[in-house]
Amino acid sequence: MGTIRIRDLHWLLTVGFLGLSGAIAGCSKPQPPARPPLEVAYLPVVPERTVLRTELPGRISAFLVAEIRPQVNGLIKKRLFQEGANVKAGSTLYQIDPAPYQSALAQAKANLEAAEATLPSVKSRAERLQVLVKSHAVGEQEAEEAMANNQKAIASAALAKAAYQSARINLSYTPITAPITGRIGKSNVTVGAMVTAYQMTTLATLQQLDPIYVDVTQSSSEQLRLRRSLESGRLKNDVDTSRDVKLLLEDGTSYPLAGKLQFRDVTVNPATGAVSLRMVFPNPKEVLLPGMFVRAVVEDGVDESAILVMQQAVTRDTKGNSMVYLVNKSDKVEPRVVTVDRAIGNKWLITGGLVAGDRVIVEGLQKIRPGVPVKAVPYSESADKPASGGAVAGAGPVQGSKPADGNAQPAERK
Repeated sequence: MGTIRIRDLHWLLTVGFLGLSGAIAGCSKPQPPARPPLEVAYLPVVPERTVLRTELPGRISAFLVAEIRPQVNGLIKKRLFQEGANVKAGSTLYQIDPAPYQSALAQAKANLEAAEATLPSVKSRAERLQVLVKSHAVGEQEAEEAMANNQKAIASAALAKAAYQSARINLSYTPITAPITGRIGKSNVTVGAMVTAYQMTTLATLQQLDPIYVDVTQSSSEQLRLRRSLESGRLKNDVDTSRDVKLLLEDGTSYPLAGKLQFRDVTVNPATGAVSLRMVFPNPKEVLLPGMFVRAVVEDGVDESAILVMQQAVTRDTKGNSMVYLVNKSDKVEPRVVTVDRAIGNKWLITGGLVAGDRVIVEGLQKIRPGVPVKAVPYSESADKPASGGAVAGAGPVQGSKPADGNAQPAERK
């Protein structure tokens, strides 16, 4: 019995010694090294001179439009143009049957000649009676009647002359000529059709396409914002190019010729809150056609110290505010709320919240939190150059924002 107890005690001592040795060995094991700070890529804020432009939707309209209508009644005898062809001003388009008007002109001419033929005799008689009345050879009543007949003859001759001129004008209207140079559309009448003077239905429509108008709309709020920016000095007008306008066609390609801003309307459309603008573009090859949808790129001004930030660096906070993350002087992450104005290529124009020298985090945003120390390295944007050098409003929204509308409103307004 005593032997068993001594053996059990020996076993317990052995197990306790081994456990104590393991615990001591575990306590002396080296700890793993601390994690290095996260690496993020940043871009420094460097103000730069930027030309700001606004993209506005619009439609093409002809420079001149002439609706061809007859000025006299008659039968169409000939059509002297090819539909869709270019015609010159003064060229004959239709020929109305001139026979009735030639007859009326001949009759008016005969009446005029008859009226003018009576003038000498009536005038001579009136003058003779005026002499005789002084010698009391004739009565004053007869002399006065002779003078009245002379005046009536003169009036009749004038009336006949006016009728002759009217008949000649009507005859001149029988060939219907082009009032302007341009391209003519389809003919709405055929040879043999009866037409009436100044009828509602046009015979054809003639349009001048070179140069050509582009009519666009811009919101009144955008115009007010632009005016405030110019008055405050944030934007400046570029005298050399402020009136030049570029054009984007329906398929997204650029029209090769620049246009000019002709005028801004002075009335705001109460239904849309927009103001109309009219541009004039050269159109020698007639690429631009009336009714075509286009987008005009209008220059707003020049920002001499614009702050541009890559779009991927701008996010939204829980309240919907646009924000970026910076690397502060202590190499820690610092959130910053910013004001976004518009898109410029693959960047946003920032009008508030950033200053020159700030380091904006561009890559590594998914892993960082405010206040966390990071290892900041410069970002290489060689593969992310903007597609265009100009600033065009409405190029794209901030993450979580609505796309810019047709009036090219700013992507973000604070």
